[in-house]
Amino acid sequence: MATIRDISLKCGVSVSTVSKVLNGYKEISEETRKFVLRAADELDYVPNAYARQLKLKKCYNIGVLFDTLSGYSLKNEYFAHVLAALREEAGRKGYDITFIENNIGNRKMTYLEQCKYRNFDGVCVVCADYTNPEVLEVIGSDFPVVTIDHGFNDAISILSDNLDGMRQLVEYIVECGHEKIAYIHGTKSSVTHNRLVSFHHILEQNQIHIADEYLREGEYHNAEMAEQITYELLSLKEPPTCIIAADDFSALGIIKAVNRMGLRMPEDVSVAGYDGISVSQAVTPKLTTVRQDTDQIGGEAARRLINLMENPMGTPLEHIVLGVSLVKGESIYNRK
Repeated sequence: MATIRDISLKCGVSVSTVSKVLNGYKEISEETRKFVLRAADELDYVPNAYARQLKLKKCYNIGVLFDTLSGYSLKNEYFAHVLAALREEAGRKGYDITFIENNIGNRKMTYLEQCKYRNFDGVCVVCADYTNPEVLEVIGSDFPVVTIDHGFNDAISILSDNLDGMRQLVEYIVECGHEKIAYIHGTKSSVTHNRLVSFHHILEQNQIHIADEYLREGEYHNAEMAEQITYELLSLKEPPTCIIAADDFSALGIIKAVNRMGLRMPEDVSVAGYDGISVSQAVTPKLTTVRQDTDQIGGEAARRLINLMENPMGTPLEHIVLGVSLVKGESIYNRK
């Protein structure tokens, strides 16, 4: 395995100069920097992680809190893409990721206890019950923390623009002539709240008043519950002409109910989703949805967290709101 000395001999520069280049010091000329990095690449140089840890008192490991008890699994396409992007960006910066569990061997630990045990440099909360005291304990700790899909004053938060996403979706549905619009939303969270606020706001702007029965609480990523609620909605005396799902996976349950009731989609009942996962474009007709940029969410979470870990006084704790885009599929019927 190549060493810093090997690079030094190949380049004809001092070990100190090679070390400064590899550690990002600014006083080295650009020409020398490129020369050294090219040689390191040619020699397949890999930094000694243990030596780096001892020198910098860092483990170069990020804890990832993904609480499967919150109702999601790592197979969820949305979170799988977010995690893949987070891991890729962290890897580019020389960091590994480790999932935070409640147990190490037979010993039960709180999330914070495991963070301390593993000596993480920072923590990314990707999916969790944000009312859980153990989760709040991590967020309020001395660890640098980034949260996804939920905002906190004590951490950097990476958020999709749920207000704008729902605005785009409902405006499009209204433009297509729908007034009887039902919404099977997710359970209580800041994401759900903002989408509901936007949903009501656009309806009010267009002077559309929906029946109370049209607003129903479901669960994210629960197609079976969405299917059952759809049967109830379509059995009303005045059923909705369009149903918005909590997410694309839940929309599959709505579509199943529409088909089982012998109705046509989108002519009899239009359906919309949210997230923009691949399944939304695999169904027939293609689902109208709001695409969230999972690569950007995961990558930005890693970049902001690493900045906070490496330069805490130069990195503000702020809410980063990322844009979304409307995907006009074929599942919304134009009634005009």
